[in-house]
Amino acid sequence: MTKRLSADDLQGPHRAFVTAPFRGAGLEMLQQVADVVLDPWIEHVPLRIWDGAKLAERVQDCSANILIVESDFVMGPEIMEVGLQIIGSCRGDPNNVDVAAATEHGIPVLFAPGRNADGVAEMTIALLFAVNRHLLEADADLRAGQVFKGDRLPYQRFRAWQLAGQTVGIIGLGAVGRAASWRFAGLGMNVLSFDPFNPAATHTNLEEMLPHCQVVSMHAAPTPDTLAMMGAQQFAAMPEGSVYLNSARAGLHDLQALLEALESQHLSGAGLDHFDGEQLPPGHGLLARTDVVLTPHIGGATYNTEVNHSMMIAADVAAILAGEMPQHCVNPEVL
Repeated sequence: MTKRLSADDLQGPHRAFVTAPFRGAGLEMLQQVADVVLDPWIEHVPLRIWDGAKLAERVQDCSANILIVESDFVMGPEIMEVGLQIIGSCRGDPNNVDVAAATEHGIPVLFAPGRNADGVAEMTIALLFAVNRHLLEADADLRAGQVFKGDRLPYQRFRAWQLAGQTVGIIGLGAVGRAASWRFAGLGMNVLSFDPFNPAATHTNLEEMLPHCQVVSMHAAPTPDTLAMMGAQQFAAMPEGSVYLNSARAGLHDLQALLEALESQHLSGAGLDHFDGEQLPPGHGLLARTDVVLTPHIGGATYNTEVNHSMMIAADVAAILAGEMPQHCVNPEVL
């Protein structure tokens, strides 16, 4: 039977142990409803990520009944037995929390959907410009004193089709996909979209959309149905000379098929912000290519992301403590 959080459980005082980066109005709001012990993981060098046992120890040390994390793992019996009344995960998907165990213990789990949508969308546009206008290669030539490399002017080597007037296909019309959509439109691009779960999408069949897209941008969530959804067949369906972008998750594409599409010059370039394990293995074929731009999962790395998730989590903590329903709770049945 699922335990429920009662009003008696929420009588103060309250103390929040926060290992997520927390800032702005959200931090001020949280400080109004609880004593806050702030120890963000992101400020620690070397890297510090705690598991459930270590979190349990720290929660007990500071007598906290509220735990807010971003990268630490709230899993295991130890952390569920220390008297927590609220868990907040500053992620769009609280996959670092054992939600089932929290639910059994009557602990609401809060999360922050869309917190990084604008940051990731901006990163997507940055990748597109960097790939399409050969910015990294041009920068490297200038720094190396090889502006006239191969007896050719940079104006000869780095020509490109302008983005205005081209068609972009967005795969996944969630918070990030929508944020990217209006940015693409602002560049003068024709925007198509595929998302079987969003009626606002222009296409319900991916294969029908791909042949029209000079740019394809991935914004789908990684699920069993979407893993490797972009493979050899899908890359071949894109027009010759197209650009592929993925600022979501590496699991959405077949990396070898992407490499082969680039090697054959069917695709003219790619911009990628995520890899399994956050990096490519040494000697991987993509590393030596100048037609790809590779970044190590930094799309959401903005201070604004922290401001956003702080406000979302703090507002929901305040709501629960006031006996109200939070907006972003993955297991509202415990309330």
